[in-house]
Amino acid sequence: MSLRIKSVVDKFVKELQEALDADIKDRVMKEREMQSYIEEREREVAEREAAWKAELSRREAEIARQEARLKMEKENLEKEKSVLMGTASNQDNQDGALEITVSGEKYRCLRFAKAKK
Repeated sequence: MSLRIKSVVDKFVKELQEALDADIKDRVMKEREMQSYIEEREREVAEREAAWKAELSRREAEIARQEARLKMEKENLEKEKSVLMGTASNQDNQDGALEITVSGEKYRCLRFAKAKK
C-alpha cells in the first residue's frame, strides 16, 4: 500500500509541478505583454507630448510675431496721432491769412509777429 501511496503522491507532485510551471509561464507572458503595452503607451504619450510642444512653440512664435506687429502699428498710430494732433498745417489763402489746424480745430491768423526771445 505504501507503494501505491507513493505513486499517488508522485503523480500529484508531478501534476502540481506542471501546473506551477504553466502558471509561471503564463505570468511571464502576461508580464511581457503588460510591459510591451506600457512601452507602446509611453511612446504614444511621448509622441503626443512632442506634437503638443511643437504646436505650442508654433503658437508662441505666432503670438510673438503678432505682438511685434501690433507694437509697430501702435507706434505708427502714435506717430500719426502726434502729427495730426500737434502739428499745424499751413495753407495759403486769398486774403493772406495763415490757417492752422491743431487737434482737429481750425484757426485763422491774419497778422502775426516774430516771437520775442
